Amino acid sequence: MTIPTNDTAIESPLERLEHALVKPVNFLIIPIFAFANTNITIESEMIHGLIAPLGLGISLGLLLGKPLGIFLMAFICSKLKISSLPEGSNLKHIIGIGLLAGIGFTMSIFISILSYENPLYVNEAKLSILISSVLAGLIGYFLLKSFGNKRSTKQL
Repeated sequence: MTIPTNDTAIESPLERLEHALVKPVNFLIIPIFAFANTNITIESEMIHGLIAPLGLGISLGLLLGKPLGIFLMAFICSKLKISSLPEGSNLKHIIGIGLLAGIGFTMSIFISILSYENPLYVNEAKLSILISSVLAGLIGYFLLKSFGNKRSTKQL
């Protein structure tokens, strides 16, 4: 009635299926689901919105504001001995983590829907959020990869 946990235990068919589905679900199904739920309709006027104050504000908030806020709080808390950084990490890693925090676009889209009555502004905000989230994820990934530890990690 329990899942085997010793080294000689054989993986059950359900566990094999679960492990086989982890990557397709995490890297294909969930992103498609998230994108489909954003309900973004791309119109020609929206492209101009990326460089308008609304689009720039969103982009700067996700690409600079979140990383800067996370970095500064980690820096201040570590200097004041309120907390310490995780073992094996340094403040460079915190910048990368801060960029990865810019990926979370669901709440940003929810707030933009509540904030603007004009559908064009809502769609401009959604497009800016989506593009900024993708950029934050890519920049954060490559930044952390360049700072990464050369130690081996155990595959789960």
